[in-house]
Amino acid sequence: MSDIHSEKILILDFGSQYTQLIARRVREAHVYCELHPFDLGIDAIRAFAPKGIILSGGPKSVYEEGAPVIAEELFELGVPVLGICYGMQLMSRHFGGAVVPAGKREFGHAELLAQGQPGPLFDGFFMEGKSPVWMSHGDHVEAVPAGFEVVARTGNAPVCAIQNVALRLYGVQFHPEVNHTPHGQQLLDTFVRDICGCSGQWTPGHIIDDAIARIRRQVGSDRVILGLSGGVDSSVAAALIHRAIGEQLTCVFVDNGLLRLNEGDQVMATFARNMGVKVIRVDAEERFLSALAGVADPERKRKIIGGLFVDIFEEESNKLTDAKWLAQGTIYPDVIESAGAKTGKAHNIKSHHNVGGLPDTMKLQLLEPLRELFKDEVRAIGEELGLPHAMVWRHPFPGPGLGVRILGEVKKEYADVLRLADAIYIEELYRTGHYDKISQAFAVFLPVKSVGVMGDGRTYEYVVALRAVETKDFMTAGWYPLPYADMAHISNRIINEVKGINRVVYDISSKPPATIEWE
Repeated sequence: MSDIHSEKILILDFGSQYTQLIARRVREAHVYCELHPFDLGIDAIRAFAPKGIILSGGPKSVYEEGAPVIAEELFELGVPVLGICYGMQLMSRHFGGAVVPAGKREFGHAELLAQGQPGPLFDGFFMEGKSPVWMSHGDHVEAVPAGFEVVARTGNAPVCAIQNVALRLYGVQFHPEVNHTPHGQQLLDTFVRDICGCSGQWTPGHIIDDAIARIRRQVGSDRVILGLSGGVDSSVAAALIHRAIGEQLTCVFVDNGLLRLNEGDQVMATFARNMGVKVIRVDAEERFLSALAGVADPERKRKIIGGLFVDIFEEESNKLTDAKWLAQGTIYPDVIESAGAKTGKAHNIKSHHNVGGLPDTMKLQLLEPLRELFKDEVRAIGEELGLPHAMVWRHPFPGPGLGVRILGEVKKEYADVLRLADAIYIEELYRTGHYDKISQAFAVFLPVKSVGVMGDGRTYEYVVALRAVETKDFMTAGWYPLPYADMAHISNRIINEVKGINRVVYDISSKPPATIEWE
């Protein structure tokens, strides 16, 4: 096992909406971690050999019938354990403490008050005995177990942080992983680095070196094919594999006619001309538009686009008879979500943008060099590999492309109009300095016409909606307050420069209840 994997933190998931954030925060401390379901067996935990364990929050009560539990032997492993929210309650109950329904549930901001002498986990966490935190709980610990001491409370909950320094066991009722807890990253850093003793080998340079070595070991002298979409994940995967094996890599770029303005040419310029990667470009616009004719349902559109991509990719792959490996830009959230869907521990909101089935007839071994990485880690190694900053930090773009940003049926006319409107919108966000402050921005084509006036004539043309959101995790998002003057300028440009549009609207919905994409 490589050095960057020798120090590992195990995170057990009890169903919290924030569990992936815990993993991302641990990675930000430059320590490798993996997220596993709460019912991971003790033998598997021992085999994982963690330097420390984090128990996540969860929606259940510890006394509720069917509530998640953990292997009793977990606390006998002798490694540090941090329980967060439900995880703290489980730990307390295991050691004989009392957990009760709170007289008043706490959701949102709270002020944590230090009690006694904070131990090593909380060193520097409190300022003048206080620290703002984010709460989300209905139960709380009423009586701490023998050997534990109370470190902090709130006005509503008498026990909000506990510790047993001798056994290196810690619990917090609040959520240090969310941005609403300002010093939460510091607390998690202290746990994984100081208490668990991890040195912090998980850095972009080390990740790249490790990935290159593993690719070379796996592939040897074999040839590899990769489906290049122009998105961040497949682009970084291509750059990483090319760094490892050079001309043994061939990329297949399927241009489905649903990309952003000039995106196909930009992909070819970056990879084929500037980096010397072998890229086969397939112009498949007509095939995709024909397959989508008359289809309005979003899920059907996704399946058609994904299925046709696989068909075309397979056709091109069959021409490369000496290829033995199929490379994909699968990243860690894809792996987590797919596992959750299989075990029934995740709800299906919509088909995943980037995950599609491959036909059994494609007899290729799978190469997924990014499957351990979160998106922010992928971006960091993309820059380290020399990819353009604008490509690496480009806003997310769905796998089906404009196919799910054109509401209802997809037509070439609609795609061409939307491409131009979106390009103007993004150009103006860059020009005004808003682009890098926004997490995701795009235009949506609405297949409805409205009355307008241009010059002395009456018009009856289409509507586009502009969307811009701010988010840290894409699980929740708020709409971005674009200044009115900038909105007006963007609207004027789109209406004046894009034939077929006479009305522009701005989406001010948050997630939840809306989603970020419209379909």
